[in-house]
Amino acid sequence: MPAMSRLERTELRQPDGRRVTLYGPHQPAPPGYQAPLAQPGIYERRWNPLRREWVLVAAARQGRTFLPVRSRCPLCPSTGEHSTEIPARAFQLAVFENRFPSLRAGGDRSGRPEAVASTGVCEVVVYTAEHEGGLGTLAPERVADLAEVWADRYRVLAARPDVRYVFIFENRGEAVGVTLHHPHGQVYGYPFLPPHAAAELGAGSGTGCPICAQLALEQRAAIRVLFRASAAVAYVPAFARWPYEVHVVTPAHLPCLLDLSRSARRSFALALQRVVRAYDRLFETPMPYMMVLHQRPTDGRAHPRAHLHAELYPLLRDRGRLKYLAGSESGAGVFINDTLAEETAARLRTLIA
Repeated sequence: MPAMSRLERTELRQPDGRRVTLYGPHQPAPPGYQAPLAQPGIYERRWNPLRREWVLVAAARQGRTFLPVRSRCPLCPSTGEHSTEIPARAFQLAVFENRFPSLRAGGDRSGRPEAVASTGVCEVVVYTAEHEGGLGTLAPERVADLAEVWADRYRVLAARPDVRYVFIFENRGEAVGVTLHHPHGQVYGYPFLPPHAAAELGAGSGTGCPICAQLALEQRAAIRVLFRASAAVAYVPAFARWPYEVHVVTPAHLPCLLDLSRSARRSFALALQRVVRAYDRLFETPMPYMMVLHQRPTDGRAHPRAHLHAELYPLLRDRGRLKYLAGSESGAGVFINDTLAEETAARLRTLIA
């Protein structure tokens, strides 16, 4: 397995037991720092036998921080006047256990027979100490560092016995439901294999990799390919559900970020940044989007069909017009795309730098 980055790593623990990891150089918390405390609440999961899927119940999240003014941002460095989630006056990148998680081991339970105890973990990945910007505005070396942090979080959470799938993702923009503007993403350590990942791993026929098969199809067609990099191919899939949806796939069959070299992780992350920058140029406004990484499950099984890739779902279908998940998508599970993948690919290619 390729070596991990030499990025400096500092482990801290908040008074309520939540872990904080600072990556890169940092300055200690200011005098008088008071860590925010996690709130008690009911955390459990309930099985939906009709859809055969888990529903997470996190009843304490209703009180989570909602669009605070910049001076009260919980993801900025701490000051003498404001203690944030980050116990440092300055930092490069930070990861902490979410104070308002969707999954939490040891939370309260409702006592209902339909419910089982919550396990797993939810982390927040703070991309930078700067309050403004996002993945698209990070310097190349910071994007490379972020890729190393993602790989390290996969390694750390994969070692936990209660985590069977490490899900790295980013929600950007109020239209997606983001409640904090500071550049950040998240990592969920699920105690089960989530439905979309399970469907991908079971797709196709035989023992071949379905992602490899789709990548080969897209490269033969060529018309929807946006660009090729040393460790990534970006394309609009023929079956795109979202207007301007993009998949970024490693050209080699590699199951997770840990299977890439440092230079390959950098190339993969920079490919994601190129897509995000194209999104922002598309309608001359910061594009609200969801970005998700699919990797090998961490349940101890081999999963030879697992293939690292990212999927990006932008929410704007046109200037000032959102793509909504309405009755067909939400009630029937059938997406309706108002665009042609070939046309959106052609448009995005003109914006790729």
